[in-house]
Amino acid sequence: MWRQPSARLWAAAGVAGLGFLVVLEIAARHYGLPGPITNQAREVLYTPKSGPLLYASMALTMVVLTWRERFIAAGVAIGVDVVLLLVREAPGARVAGGHFFGNGALWVMLGCAVIAVTRRTGGERILLLKGVGLGLLLVAGRKAGDTWLLITSKTRPTVLDQYVAIADHALGDPSWLVGRMVRATGPIGTHLLDWVYIQLAVAAVCVALYQLRNVAAEGRFPRHHVVRTFLAIGLLGPGIYMIFPVVGPVFAYGSGAFGTGGGHWAVADLWPNTPLPITTPHPMPYDGITPRNCMPSLHTAWATAIFIHSRKGPRFLRFAGTFWLVATLTATLGFGYHYGADLVAGVVFALTVEATMRSLARGWDRSATRLVAHGTTVFAALLVSYRYLSMEMAEHPWVFGPLIILAMLSVIDGYIRTTRRWDPKPAPARQPERRLELV
Repeated sequence: MWRQPSARLWAAAGVAGLGFLVVLEIAARHYGLPGPITNQAREVLYTPKSGPLLYASMALTMVVLTWRERFIAAGVAIGVDVVLLLVREAPGARVAGGHFFGNGALWVMLGCAVIAVTRRTGGERILLLKGVGLGLLLVAGRKAGDTWLLITSKTRPTVLDQYVAIADHALGDPSWLVGRMVRATGPIGTHLLDWVYIQLAVAAVCVALYQLRNVAAEGRFPRHHVVRTFLAIGLLGPGIYMIFPVVGPVFAYGSGAFGTGGGHWAVADLWPNTPLPITTPHPMPYDGITPRNCMPSLHTAWATAIFIHSRKGPRFLRFAGTFWLVATLTATLGFGYHYGADLVAGVVFALTVEATMRSLARGWDRSATRLVAHGTTVFAALLVSYRYLSMEMAEHPWVFGPLIILAMLSVIDGYIRTTRRWDPKPAPARQPERRLELV
């Protein structure tokens, strides 16, 4: 079994992923906090922090099962959660914060891994292990991301918010504008956007379930699907945070319209009501708790990936992908978590990563190299401009604003044009041959 190239590739990916988690665990322990491995191990028995995500991950694992096995797995997961809930609700039980469900889903995924090793052989074992790996990768990615954010807050004592905020004048300060709009919607709009913002991974799983609907019948996974891009964005994005640390307008310039804010670390209490004055920007010190997770906006990147992969689905899925993209962009700006410049960088980042993942699946050629190189160049140019040309961008918004948007549109246009050439063309229907009859 392990002589097959695909099996060796999956094994190598598993070892590399485990090594990465070990490194993050050691880094977190250095700061006196548990890392991704410890946090995930605790969720076997303790109340999980990501109940919906655990069930979404279990749904990914179940794409390799038969319908009978899926019903059994879902019943076991729900039964385990009910039993644990009764134990936690017993008099005298001490329950930490979190979701009251999700342990059962994790138990099912671990149980599937045990069954794959002990009860399956050959291709069935590989397929089930791939399903378990896909589900656990999504959960592990979430835990690794949390640790990444911790590392950014501990290792980057100064942030570059002033540069991005000044550069954002070229785009019309969209965070200030949308922040006032979201506040005007009251608690209903706020809660809806907050739910959309938090459950982004669940939306990705919904798209993935459609893309992977035939895995059990065909006995193999498609070469490319949304989860691959989703995980790649989450792996690469935090590395950019280390290069360009930014905390966001609600923390750098606000007391907190939605219960958050920078407090005494904020430059001033300006967001979202008072326009930001144009002053010379400087790196500013910030606390050792708030993640530096703005540049680029990974929520925008993830929502863009969901939108792209929903385009080939049914009408409802296409509508849901569009809604999630619009709602995510509104939430990122309206809650003050991101500047407009972050969103532009997030779109370019997502398209570049998606192009890379598609090229790895279909094989590299000149068009793939050109597309990825173009996206990487535009992304790097955006970051350099935000850092070193922020004053010029603010003083000449009618020049730099359109240039920023045109740079993003050039990547979008290049992606659309190139990927359309990659898509297989439908073969024309064969016409029946006409026979000549002699009269």
